[in-house]
Amino acid sequence: MKNKEFNIPPVYAVLLAIISVQCGAAIAKSLFPTIGAAGTASLRIGISAVILLLAYRPNLKAVTPKQWRIVLPYGLTLGAMNLVFYSAIERIPIGLAVTLEFIGPLLVAIVGSKRLLDYCWVVLAALGIFLIAPWSNDQIDPIGVLFALFAGALWAAYIVLGGKVSKIMHGGEAVATGMLFGAILILPFGIYENGLVNLTPKLFGMGVALALLSSAIPFTLEMKALGQLPPRTFSILMSLEPAAAAICAFIFLQEHLNFYEILAVLCVVIASAGSTLTAKR
Repeated sequence: MKNKEFNIPPVYAVLLAIISVQCGAAIAKSLFPTIGAAGTASLRIGISAVILLLAYRPNLKAVTPKQWRIVLPYGLTLGAMNLVFYSAIERIPIGLAVTLEFIGPLLVAIVGSKRLLDYCWVVLAALGIFLIAPWSNDQIDPIGVLFALFAGALWAAYIVLGGKVSKIMHGGEAVATGMLFGAILILPFGIYENGLVNLTPKLFGMGVALALLSSAIPFTLEMKALGQLPPRTFSILMSLEPAAAAICAFIFLQEHLNFYEILAVLCVVIASAGSTLTAKR
């Protein structure tokens, strides 16, 4: 399988992953009324796990204790991150959820920095988050905001763990193994919510598309990038996520953002772009 992988530069791999994830998020939200957020997350991760296991056929018996200590929490974090994020976009617009979620990767990008300029970018991002906080907009669900922030913390952990596991396991095998444990973690939530009983062939087909766009394709691309880029650089490249999320949600779901919400997204994107321009090599 290694010889069949496309030789995509790591930066392009991250950009393709961003577009794929946000298109998938739009599909996912359209499924919520029928099978719920947990049911959709279970469908996405479950199908993704099957696809990746068939594609990469990881030999679980050959995984060493050292690899298990990284890939297991990586997979559980991956599953929890998706479940929590879907719970967020069930309550607030996708663009806002991704903007709030991005606080995790941004903190990873500047952690350990002692330069004042880096913290100026964090302040700008914090301003963006302030503009869409529940106290500034009565229409914003505070529970959705908390879910988005929690997803951001999980995203930060995913970046760090992904960088570690990519150094000790082949990318495809790591993603497939991690996705398996992510599916095991969130499947009970989908069953408990009882949304999976409403599955039809059409909904299952949408689930396959969702799995490809939101998990199988982007996580493989991200793992490839994480294997060649440091976590800090990877996090900065992901700065386009909020803008891509808002654009995709507008195109596919007609989710309109008001002036302050658009300004919030721009603050986060500018902060991230500024971090990119001023980051030390």
